[in-house]
Amino acid sequence: MAQGFRFICGKCDHVIMTWDDGNPYYFESVITKTGKVKQKKKYAYHPNPERERCIGNDVEYLCLSCKKEFMVDSEAPITMCPKCKSSEIVRKMELEGKSCPYCKEGVFRCELGPIS
Repeated sequence: MAQGFRFICGKCDHVIMTWDDGNPYYFESVITKTGKVKQKKKYAYHPNPERERCIGNDVEYLCLSCKKEFMVDSEAPITMCPKCKSSEIVRKMELEGKSCPYCKEGVFRCELGPIS
């Protein structure tokens, strides 16, 4: 089962919430209005039985330069922020000890807990 985490800046108390499972997905064929078959990404979170079909995972990232939060597909990884093109991007689950982009003074610490 997925575990929730909170990353809290030690200086400004900004909170980033995430979970360790990411967003596992599979593709499902759907027919469009024009009759074409299109592959649509479907998410299968725990305990969804469709989880066995998952082939990839959309993972939450944060840009430490511009604060943009975005998803990165495990099947199409990127190395730069889609907004500012900085290479200072980090998976949210790896924020512990990283500098806070909101106040530029503190670092994140990690706490277990539910995501609300």
